[in-house]
Amino acid sequence: MVGHRPLEASIGVRIPAPQLTYANSGVLVCYGSYAKSGDRGARPIISMKKLQKLKRGNKIAILSPSFAAPGKWPHVYELGLKRLREVFELEPVEFPATRKIGASKEERAQDLIAAFENKEIQGVIASLGGDDQVTYIKNLPVEPFISNPKPFFGFSDNTHFANFLWLHGIPSFYGGAILTQFAMQKQMDEFTVTYLNRAFFEEGEFELTSSEQYNDVGLDWNDPATLDHARVYEPNGGWAWNGNKDSEGITWGGCLESIDELLRHGVQIPSLEEFENIILMTETSEEIPSSGYVFSVYRALGERGILKRVKGVFAGRPKAWEFNNQKSAEQKMEYRKEQRETILNTVRSYNPTVSVVQNVDFGHTDPQIPMPYGKNVRIDSVNKKLFAEF
Repeated sequence: MVGHRPLEASIGVRIPAPQLTYANSGVLVCYGSYAKSGDRGARPIISMKKLQKLKRGNKIAILSPSFAAPGKWPHVYELGLKRLREVFELEPVEFPATRKIGASKEERAQDLIAAFENKEIQGVIASLGGDDQVTYIKNLPVEPFISNPKPFFGFSDNTHFANFLWLHGIPSFYGGAILTQFAMQKQMDEFTVTYLNRAFFEEGEFELTSSEQYNDVGLDWNDPATLDHARVYEPNGGWAWNGNKDSEGITWGGCLESIDELLRHGVQIPSLEEFENIILMTETSEEIPSSGYVFSVYRALGERGILKRVKGVFAGRPKAWEFNNQKSAEQKMEYRKEQRETILNTVRSYNPTVSVVQNVDFGHTDPQIPMPYGKNVRIDSVNKKLFAEF
């Protein structure tokens, strides 16, 4: 991911685009309401394409928009493809740069364009994340994507591509990478499978639940024998909920370190007006950033006028263990506590009433919900329940 440097640069401001006519578009789903003269309560329309759900037997592009992890760990990659076929009955299709370590930005961009333009491909899944999408995603041509919208699955550095799609009216799913969720050692998490099935095949609003157990301690991919070993899971503490405000809105966000880069480099993101109808979702990566770093990025969101406008905040369960930072159970608990307090305190300094829900099952730990990104979510604070449109 990115280094932890002071935040610079102004916010990327989205310039309102004219209404677009999508080829083969079906319908647009609109969130919010047009403001009327003198009506400060109305919010701007956010139009998102209603994507076709997958069917078993569909062809799915497997791409590496960031790091070509399949080239480094082919045995893990092949297990992920096997699971995609056997568990979900979907047919993976590899593209030229999927396994190519060191593929250029142009090669990876061409894979994205080709996968969306290919009429036989019904969806796209990222193999893993990385750390350099900020260098080229913003320069992608728009037409291949708005003319051929289809569901995209990925997280971490794929925040950049998810943001690009969001800006052009295409929702996606934040989660479900081939080498992590699909190639989970021993077997896939049933919790993850349930929500992937909803994202792939099911339509409508579903209640989100909290997993009973979680894992953030990995097994070494360099040793193929570990694929037959089960990871050790720990009790999950459930959601950390603060606030009593019911609300609903459309999701935007992603990996906090990638959001940092969007802000730092002035990449286009939703406008301040659009943030009035957005529920912000963030999570942190395997870099295990300090609470000071988390504070600096959240403060940047606050100073740019975002936190006071959003209709809710979701924070994913933070990863607190990595091979180069092996914390004890007690240290992990303290790390997560510090991050929760940092996020809550920073949000509250800009927005005293918005509901903040943390330790949600998305991001760099497992099991994982592939969170709808650019779709409607609903916060029921009275009953402490969350609902999302899949």
